[in-house]
Amino acid sequence: MERMFPAIDEDLREACEALERVCDRLEPGGAAPGELSSLLARFGEVKRRADAGFAAVAAEVSRQSRRELGKDGFARRQGFSSPAALISAETGAATAEAARLIQVGEAIAPRANLVGETLPAKHPHVAAAMRAGLLGMASAGAIISLLDRVVVRAGTAACERMEEMLVEHAQGLTSDALRKLLLEAEARLDPDGAAPREGAAHAARRLTFRRDRDGGVSFSGWLDAESAAPVLTAIDSSVTGILRRREQCADEAMRDDRSVVQMQADVLVDLARHGLGCEQVPTRPTSTVVVRMALDDLLAATGVRPLGEGAAEVHVPGEPDGVAGCAVGFATIDGVEQPVTAGMVRRMAADADIIPMVLGTGSECLDVGYRYRSFTPAQRVALAERDGGCAFCGAPPGHTVAHHIRWWSQGGRTDLDNGILLCTRCHHRIHDDGWEIRIDGVGRDGIPWFIPPAWLDPLRAPRMGGRARYALTA
Repeated sequence: MERMFPAIDEDLREACEALERVCDRLEPGGAAPGELSSLLARFGEVKRRADAGFAAVAAEVSRQSRRELGKDGFARRQGFSSPAALISAETGAATAEAARLIQVGEAIAPRANLVGETLPAKHPHVAAAMRAGLLGMASAGAIISLLDRVVVRAGTAACERMEEMLVEHAQGLTSDALRKLLLEAEARLDPDGAAPREGAAHAARRLTFRRDRDGGVSFSGWLDAESAAPVLTAIDSSVTGILRRREQCADEAMRDDRSVVQMQADVLVDLARHGLGCEQVPTRPTSTVVVRMALDDLLAATGVRPLGEGAAEVHVPGEPDGVAGCAVGFATIDGVEQPVTAGMVRRMAADADIIPMVLGTGSECLDVGYRYRSFTPAQRVALAERDGGCAFCGAPPGHTVAHHIRWWSQGGRTDLDNGILLCTRCHHRIHDDGWEIRIDGVGRDGIPWFIPPAWLDPLRAPRMGGRARYALTA
């Protein structure tokens, strides 16, 4: 190696030797939960920092292997057809993963103009977060792919502001939570592009059947967000009811032992049977769908007309005046990760019961107090708006139950500040393991925080939960 690289090479050798010593001595079996958490955090940081450095090397390998160099390119001289193939062979990673490494490296590497002056990286916020060990390769690649895809339509300035927000929110997110974050970001950056995508998606809907020799039938299909919303709502709500009843059944002989996938199949069959025997199916609303949307967008798209302080009415007499074809703004639907346009909400309102999350702040249903043990439907909708589903793991709202943070039997009120949505698994985990929950803020603006037990985290550092954990904030 030339110039300053001998010193870097020596540092890398020492780092590898140090890591080798650690791995030789490492015996995680029987580690206490706090110790295991610390090990996980340290190895995670090591991997993120190594990925950041390796991405820069991968970018240079790609630059020295560019097509115009022909057989004199670096990868070709090493006997490989592409830089991704070379990196894949060196690391043992899949070729697609190596290509993503190159993509990220090129996006975070410093650039030079035609006269040789150094310019900032194409994605400086991603670059800074990776150098600091705060952002992993997969998250960085997903953010870069999104921004590069929409920059022509959204503009450089908007994409740079969004990049800063995404980097801040993406740290520590699971891949599922990050996907939801990126879907919202794309809807914000490119609202005009959503309508054409929705049209193409709707045209691509399909459902096929394949009959087996034994008489069985296999299904294969794909639905756009608008078509999927009532299907998911109907199946999720039915399965949740079955799981609740199973949880409350004390008689083992009477317990429902079906798996969740079996329940979903049976619910679909039950819905079809009901449809065959119901003469009003083609005309009546068949599901309740919760749609969340900014007030101005909903007024324009569905014809919501305010009735006064604390109340609103949805009025859809065909096409609302002046909004035919409206696609401005976006909304989210419970159980569907892809944000949808205002125009889609207008269409859905014609054939489904819509609960728009723009209720007046004075609605009497939101804080009914200690008198009622069970949360009302309006309160559950408001909790779903705040928590986004299970506030702990992010499961869809249809998989959750509204629980009292301070138990009702101990004087806990049945209101938003004492309520939280949890799936059955997380509810048991939180109570059994000794987690604590607090809500910062009031009503639907509150943010749930989960405080781990001391045996899991000696510092008991609070962990953000609910929709705020992965939702973009301005």
